[in-house]
Amino acid sequence: MRNLVALCGAAGECAEVVKLTVYLVQMSDYPVLNELMETLWQPPYPARAVVGVRELPRGALIEVEAVLFI
Repeated sequence: MRNLVALCGAAGECAEVVKLTVYLVQMSDYPVLNELMETLWQPPYPARAVVGVRELPRGALIEVEAVLFI
């Protein structure tokens, strides 16, 4: 997520995350995701969809897809 925030900053001052799609292998990580959102963004938070999946490539536990307004 920190890489995502850094990339947004590199896209320019008007770059804004407007929607996240998050894939979680362990839905028990959902509260941690909420805490992370609160530390990386200020309200209003980006729209978000969270999807529980059985597995992700390379053994990843989370995958994030972001839509930016530039």
